[in-house]
Amino acid sequence: MYILSKELYFPPVSYANEDGLLAVGGDLSVERLQLAYESGIFPWFNQGEPVIWYSPNPRMVLFPKDLKISKSMKQIIKKGEFEITYNQNFDAVISNCKNVFRPDQGGTWITNEMEQAYIALHTKGIAKSVEVWKNKELVGGLYGIDLGTIFCGESMFSTVSNASKLAFIYLVQKLEKENYPLIDCQVYNNHLASLGANEIPREEFLKYLKNK
Repeated sequence: MYILSKELYFPPVSYANEDGLLAVGGDLSVERLQLAYESGIFPWFNQGEPVIWYSPNPRMVLFPKDLKISKSMKQIIKKGEFEITYNQNFDAVISNCKNVFRPDQGGTWITNEMEQAYIALHTKGIAKSVEVWKNKELVGGLYGIDLGTIFCGESMFSTVSNASKLAFIYLVQKLEKENYPLIDCQVYNNHLASLGANEIPREEFLKYLKNK
């Protein structure tokens, strides 16, 4: 495991262990975070811990053409009960991602420091969000890092059933129209797999990053 200094540098991702752990330390400056994502690296740590950086192998991604929309979701979309906006209320989305209760998790990995770091990225036009509204109330959404042709999803939330799925479907369809080759989902989870995401070798993922 590599120990970072104040120098703006990351070791090659091949140094990561089998769990994807690459390095510890450094900071969450806009410059370091941008370098991390452009290198296939992301931070993931809990409150009170040092900054921990990961580059998992394999990498969970979704190719827009592989998006799966269930019949029930198609019916929900058709009803038009939800309004979806893009990058209109980033602060509220990340706050909800941080604070929403998740019964399958002991707590949040979005620390106060991380929340402020991604808000700073948003002000630079790098971090973006999708918002889902019902009766003018924010009920779901997601945020991530937009590298221009690769979108790196970070977190999503939902306070009513299917709202986060709606946000993700909207994002994928929007990015497909803009010719984004894939959406980075980082690590495997059943929710994203049900929507069509799958794992690819890290080296393949890095080729997409280099061609962005």
